[in-house]
Amino acid sequence: MSTAKPTTLNVAAGERHHAHHYDNAEHEYQSSKQGVWLFLCTEILMFGGLFVAYAIFHQMFPETFKVGSKFTDVKYGAVNTVVLLFSSLTMALGIYYVQVREQKKAVIAMAVTILCGFGFMAIKYLEYSHKIHLGLLPGDWYNGNLQAMAAELGGLTVPANIGLYFSFYFMMTGLHGIHVLIGMGAIGWVMVRTMKGQFGPGYYTPVEGVGLFWHLVDLVWIYLFPLLYLV
Repeated sequence: MSTAKPTTLNVAAGERHHAHHYDNAEHEYQSSKQGVWLFLCTEILMFGGLFVAYAIFHQMFPETFKVGSKFTDVKYGAVNTVVLLFSSLTMALGIYYVQVREQKKAVIAMAVTILCGFGFMAIKYLEYSHKIHLGLLPGDWYNGNLQAMAAELGGLTVPANIGLYFSFYFMMTGLHGIHVLIGMGAIGWVMVRTMKGQFGPGYYTPVEGVGLFWHLVDLVWIYLFPLLYLV
């Protein structure tokens, strides 16, 4: 990502004067970026708590998590991983094109990022639908047929507390999915503003902030995929 600094320039050219409570445009840029990073730290703490809980319960009930992971579709998870990694590339390109004043290319890159988000959610819908159909639900809502599941696994014993695994599965992937939807909405917001010419080399802070959020969403999935599908 470019390290170019915004300056105090023309609003019509995708640039603007800094707000009155900042000393200058550089002060506004650095403060805004620091605020975004602080917000992302709270997001990391939230998901970090779930990762720690996952590690603790995985240690306590290793067989439950081992069997539960066999009911996830590795192919779907792998495709979604590729989709999100590609979306990070297109989002980074969108930021770059805004910085070099190529608004049309920036809008296309952001639109592709949003499409990747839709693709990710469509695959999650297919996964969720299949699990709900089989009754593989979290906690007390679990109503799967243990004998049928055991047969599907080639006679492998299915623990009675298998619902614990799906509690973590739906909680972690569901929370991540909500973040994907929020990220798509935020990208749509900066995309519309880019189309209006409100961003340029001198002012692109919202675009960069949204891009950082989207990269975090992608990073979280890179951890979720091996934990829930592979380990």
